Parts: sequence; structure tokens; C-alpha cells
Amino acid sequence: MKKLLLLPLLLILLAQQGRSQAGIAGAWRLVSVVPDGTADGAVRDFFLELKVDGASVTGTVTGAPIVIREGRIDSNAITLSGVSSNQPVSFTGNLSGDEIVFTVGGLMAEPFHMVARRVARVTTVTGSISDAALIQRLLVEYKVPGVSIAVIKDFKVAFAVAYGLADVETGTPMTTRTMFQAASVSKPVAAMVSLKAVQDKRFSLDQDVNTILKSWKLPVGDLTKSGPVTPRLLMSHTSGMGDGYGFPGYSPGTPLPTLQQILDGVPPSNLRAIRLERPPATGYEYSGGGVILQQLVLMDAVGKPFAQIAREWVLDPLEMSNSTYEQPLPAARQSQAARAHDRNGARMKEPWRVYPEQAAAGLWTTPTDLARFAIELQLAVQGRSARVLTQAVAQEMITPVGVGPYAVGFGMLKIGEGWYFTHGGSNWGFQCDLTAHRSKGYGAVIMTNSDSGGALIPELLRLIQTEYKWDALDPPIPRRYGP
Repeated sequence: MKKLLLLPLLLILLAQQGRSQAGIAGAWRLVSVVPDGTADGAVRDFFLELKVDGASVTGTVTGAPIVIREGRIDSNAITLSGVSSNQPVSFTGNLSGDEIVFTVGGLMAEPFHMVARRVARVTTVTGSISDAALIQRLLVEYKVPGVSIAVIKDFKVAFAVAYGLADVETGTPMTTRTMFQAASVSKPVAAMVSLKAVQDKRFSLDQDVNTILKSWKLPVGDLTKSGPVTPRLLMSHTSGMGDGYGFPGYSPGTPLPTLQQILDGVPPSNLRAIRLERPPATGYEYSGGGVILQQLVLMDAVGKPFAQIAREWVLDPLEMSNSTYEQPLPAARQSQAARAHDRNGARMKEPWRVYPEQAAAGLWTTPTDLARFAIELQLAVQGRSARVLTQAVAQEMITPVGVGPYAVGFGMLKIGEGWYFTHGGSNWGFQCDLTAHRSKGYGAVIMTNSDSGGALIPELLRLIQTEYKWDALDPPIPRRYGP
């Protein structure tokens, strides 16, 4: 009798578990709930596609460099584990209707929360980036006002196009000359500037930065007993420097801090002090603060403002005429600039934020200009150009330093059968990405003027990879014997 009484209860529990398991499958848009504007390159949304087999869960991520390796579901509780930039990452959450609240570990120095909401999305996007109707449909789906794209093929800008609006309030159309905030893609361009200084023997890549700095010194305590903080480590995010989760920027017209005030965390800086948090070269942690320190190293060594050095040494030689590190953006350039939009594609109250952290987040540019920069690096690595760097020095930008996935400026990523140098960017109201092959002369730059652009970019990149036949889509060669 007891067994008969327990049977209906067991069936109810099994049905509830089945609904939970079935309910977890599908497409979810993950949005960080870290306070708005807290991070350059750290706060962005992306898609999570979940599949369920019994209690086992697998997932595919687009819009972020995360690989989900395994997962489990127990009633409404879900746990996912994987890696991001060779570091472990975990998502632990609970399903409630069409929402999952995750606690995320491994992506930042401290755990934080993300909310996943179920979405209906195009499951397979096929076609060409020259298909205006297709791209406009994707802009609407992802709530992105506008996008600009440059495609590299055979070491040349093979195609450049822009869709949508630079400003939804005025209806200003996007063009290939529209300037965007490059956000963290500012970092590899700045790294080329610093490597030019190394090439000119202003300092060495492995020199103690405190022997170069004149206007400020890094407090080190006992953390540098095994080795100093160096430019190489600062630009590869292995120096041990923290950065207070990035840079929220400043409202136009408000007082801007100096680099020294940013590093010390004193007003008008809007972040805590940036300090050494662990011994150098002991681990990888993405640090915009380290890049800011390298900016000061460069300025002290050369004796000029950073924007001027970048203009004279990199932007002008590479004919990046629609680019500047000037902050605030000069009035003469503002009509050319896209406006910032939120996750729903609505105009922000301010046109954009101002970033005195120029090397880390302050570049205004276009996809075509960034493509010229990427092509120059591709050619320099092969010894076919030296407009800025020699072949030997250019190799530093695509050679990981031995700890973590970064070289001096770029992250290195194996996609399919190819190795690519890559960097994404996320500022307030702007999302972008630069990805280029290490040796085959192709790549792409995609820039958007919306906080939701980070989810659109991978879809566009896959269209480019397919249309231009990148080895990112090539399967491994099967192992076989004989002819």
C-alpha cells in the first residue's frame, strides 16, 4: 500500500524534474548585473545555447571567449564549468520560468552575478555580409542601431561596409568613416607604440619600470623579490597589477584625472588605486590598470603626451586618418562619431563617455583604420613591411610571453585549424572586435554602437569566416596511415 501511495508522488517529482530539464534547453542571453559602466571590456552580454541529455548539460557560447566543457542539472539547479582564456570558469544558478540567475566565478577577480533570459533567435545565419537585408534583420534582432565592418583578404582591405544608424535620435546614417570608441582594442595599438619605443632603445621590454618612470613610482614592497614589473608583463596582463574592474569613463565636461591620480585612486579618479597584487609573472589576470602604467612609462621615457606619440609613431605612418587617442574627442571630430546606445538600442543620455585612460580604452577609430593596423602587423611579422616595427620586434605582438594567452598587446587564440591574434572591446555604449590570422593575410574588424553589440559580433564573424573561407572552420585532419 505504501508503495502505491508513493507512486503518484514519485511521478509528480519526475514530471517536475523533466519539465526543469526540458526547460533549461534552448537559447539564453546572459547579461551582467555588475553596476552599469564598471568595466572596460568586462561587462557585456552574450548568448548561451544549452542542450540537455538526462542530467547532463552541454553549452555553446557566442559573444565571449568561453568554452563550456560540462554541466549538470538537479531539479531547477544548474551548474556549468568550462574555461575562458585558459582559466577555469563556472556558472552556478537556478531556473525560474524563463530566467536563470547565475553566480559566475573565474571571469573577474571576484564572483559576480549574471541573469540569463530565454530568447528566440535565428538558429543558423547564412548569407553574405554584403546582403543589406540580412544585416538589417540582425541589427533589429540584436537591438544594435549600427555596425561597421572591414574585411581583410590577401593582406588588403577587401571589403568595407556600414549599416544602420550612427545615432537613432537624429537618424544619422552609419558610414565607413564613422568613428567608434575602440575600447580595449586601444590596447594592442598602444602596444605597437610602446614597441616602437623599445625598437628605438628608449627602454627595453624586460626593464624594471621603476627605472624608467620619472613622474611616479610603483609601490612594490616585497612582491618583486623574484623579479621586477616590466613593460612586457604590463602589456601581456601578467605583471600582477590590479585595475579595479576597468574604467567606467567620465561624463563629457567633467574634470578628468591625471594618470598619476588614476593610479593612486584619488579624486577626480572614479576608481580605487591600481596596485601590484601578486608577484610578477606568476599568473595571468586581465589588467587595464597595467596598460595605464605602461602608458605613463612611455610618456616619461619620450617626454610627450601619449596621443601625440601615437599619432607620430603609428597612426600617421599607417594612414589611420580617422583615428585619434585625443580625450575628450576634439570638437572638429564629433560630427563624425557614432553615439552610444544601451542594450535595447536606445540613445544614452550622454553621447559617449570620456576616457583619460587613453592606452587602455581611449582610441577613437574606424574598422578600416584598424584593418590597416592589423595588416601592417601581419606583413611586419613576415618581414614584408617595416613602416613601424621591424620583423623581430613585431613578433613580440603575436608571441605569448609564457604565462597566460597574451603576447605583447594581443591575445592569441587557436580557432579551428588556425592561429589568430585578437582583441575585443567594450566601452559604455560601444562593442567591437578585431580578429586576424597570424600568417594567412585575412581577418576582420567589427564595430558597433550599442551595449548589445557583443552578441551580434560573433554572428557577423561567422558569416565572414564562411564567406571568405577561413581555416577557423576547418576540421582537424583525420589521422590515417598509408597513401
